[in-house]
Amino acid sequence: MRLNDASIRVVADLLAARTGQELTESRLWRVPSALAGVFRERGICNIDQLACLMAEGRDPRLADDVVEALVNNETYFFRDHLSFQALSERVLPDLARKRADKRRLSIWSAGCSTGQEALSLAMLFKSRPQEWDGWTIDIVATDISRKVIETARKGHYSQFEIQRGITVAQMLEFFTEAGEGWQASEDILAMLRHQQRSLLDAPPAPGRFDLILCRNVLLYFDRFTRARAFDRLSAATRSDGWLMLGAGETVVGQTEQFDPGPFGSSLYVPRQHASRPAATMPRVATG
Repeated sequence: MRLNDASIRVVADLLAARTGQELTESRLWRVPSALAGVFRERGICNIDQLACLMAEGRDPRLADDVVEALVNNETYFFRDHLSFQALSERVLPDLARKRADKRRLSIWSAGCSTGQEALSLAMLFKSRPQEWDGWTIDIVATDISRKVIETARKGHYSQFEIQRGITVAQMLEFFTEAGEGWQASEDILAMLRHQQRSLLDAPPAPGRFDLILCRNVLLYFDRFTRARAFDRLSAATRSDGWLMLGAGETVVGQTEQFDPGPFGSSLYVPRQHASRPAATMPRVATG
């Protein structure tokens, strides 16, 4: 596919307007392969024709499909094992202590993609039933992509997807073989609420969360959009809550709303609580 600068700018502006993401030089290499399905389905020959068709506006779904194709939805179960280990050993025990009176946790998986991150969280809780017996665990999973949210709601994964990040024991405990893939059990799906929503929209209900996972999303934003996203995340985090970013992301030099937490592993806390240590409890296995 030939990449015309003017036509690429049309596509880049669309992506930025819909998602806040930049189509940087380092991401241009994947445009041809990402849009191949859109081109094939509609008989489009090149990026110039695509730009013209979007300008005409005769196909109301074309812009949606282009954005869906360009958004990076890479994910897998228990992605970045050390981060999930920090969650299970440090963050969740800290929240269990802080919320012992109400016995309720609200968690937001922002940019959840096809749902493996949110299901990984659910498996953490279900793997320790005695510790979380009587608790209400509400996990809200959001993504800007309609297609990935539909996949996440179904909780059905291919053999390749199911093998990425979980053990055979976890697979047999939390999934059942269904057709050519594996279906998540109702026990863990019932803990999740899925919504199509941009990170730049108002936070989902309940609006204030004990823990937010927003991993490998902010790195695609420009500095201004990233600052807006941090404002949203700050507004959605309880004053003694936690924020987890991706391994390649940081709050340092990006926002004054959060500071690094005491445990590393991409964990951050609202600034006024940055120096407060969290309690430790026995390890929750992540497999």
